[in-house]
Amino acid sequence: MNVTRRDFMKISGVTVAGAALSQLGFDLTPVQAYAAELRIKGAKETPTICCYCSVGCGILVATDKTGKVINSEGDPDHPISEGSLCAKGAASYQIAVNENRLKKVRYRAPNSDKWREVSWEWAIDEIAKRIKKSRDASFMEKNAQGQVVNRCNGIASVGSAALDNEECWLYQTMLRSLGLVYIEHQARI
Repeated sequence: MNVTRRDFMKISGVTVAGAALSQLGFDLTPVQAYAAELRIKGAKETPTICCYCSVGCGILVATDKTGKVINSEGDPDHPISEGSLCAKGAASYQIAVNENRLKKVRYRAPNSDKWREVSWEWAIDEIAKRIKKSRDASFMEKNAQGQVVNRCNGIASVGSAALDNEECWLYQTMLRSLGLVYIEHQARI
């Protein structure tokens, strides 16, 4: 057998490397692979929009048979975000699944330092009373030139990017029916 010095060095290097790798615990025997069952198997995926900013990134929310949220992730088919989410959007799962989340209405009276639990009915009635009181106190039927304006100067609204077109239309209709003119949207601020 005719072995040159170069061939000898190659064979020696491969032999030494093989011996060294065999001592590191590498096992080159075939391994039986298995796949773990996904926790979202059989879950219902619902597309939604991130509630944090005005970008409107798409999120897929997975719920189990009882309606409990079990996962949320970026929607790869969404035209705006194409599946990517910022840190807040990626953590949106914690909006629904969080033991610290308030589940009852709480109210703190003016000049009080204590919160108390109240019913939804009481809270909605109280909000309606305060809107009516503020609207009645600040409603302007005619301006200084005597022109009919029918507007409410004491209430303003900042909308949300988490609303879809239909919800925005309903919200705008309600605000305009109250006579509000100071209507803004967070995407413009």
